[in-house]
Amino acid sequence: MKRLAPILFASTCALLAPAASHAQPAGALPRDLEGVGVTERLDGAVPLDLPLVDEAGRPTTLQAHLRADKPLVLVLAYYECPMLCTLVLNGLVESLRAIDWVPGREFEVVTLSIDPDETPELARRKSETYLAAYGRPEAKEGWHFLTGPAASIRAITAAVGFEYRYLAARDEFAHPAVLFVLTPEGRVARYLYGVRYDPQTFRLSLVEAAAGRIGSTVDRFLLTCYRYDAETGRYTPAALGILRIAAGLTALVLGSILIPLWIRESRAARRKRLA
Repeated sequence: MKRLAPILFASTCALLAPAASHAQPAGALPRDLEGVGVTERLDGAVPLDLPLVDEAGRPTTLQAHLRADKPLVLVLAYYECPMLCTLVLNGLVESLRAIDWVPGREFEVVTLSIDPDETPELARRKSETYLAAYGRPEAKEGWHFLTGPAASIRAITAAVGFEYRYLAARDEFAHPAVLFVLTPEGRVARYLYGVRYDPQTFRLSLVEAAAGRIGSTVDRFLLTCYRYDAETGRYTPAALGILRIAAGLTALVLGSILIPLWIRESRAARRKRLA
């Protein structure tokens, strides 16, 4: 398990900066951000049967939004967040617009409020705002905005390693900026950090989480040639994979040249023997 901290909170730090002490040592986190971070739990199971509520006020669970062959993007935010959650959701919309896949068709998206006091009405308004911004009405069937009791929220955030704090003096939450990509079985496949998400990385993360059950042959080919680099948060060329592909293509090219020559020479030799 890998714990990630200060670099993830540029937007949160900006929000909290006025309250930070000018006397704190260089490189130290503001006191309000202590204990806030991400502890990666790749392949960890997320509890799927905990009670939640959807944007229409109906009881639901994470399990209800998983499909047998589709990955799920989990967004942990809260609907009255003054800054960071808006940036995360805006970044998600930008990535969604940049790919030709749609929530509900190739994958699912769940936005879950980390504030147990928020209501389904707030979730409904946020859903309408972001679906309108996205501009693809059919996504309504695959992008869900949920709320839930404190016990359910705590269990889900703990399972994915999302560490946050409620700041009573500000009536706000300090939290990291991260998306979680889950497998169709509800296990953590990938963490995508920040407030902007490279479309190719976003798409390949979905392909990888679905174990190749979605995506084109080209997508699966790219996963052979690329590997996820946790330092950059992107898929980068994997030298060994590229060399293997190049070797295979070289063999095919040579074969397409040499096999016809061998066939012609064999036929000529046979005609000589028969003459």
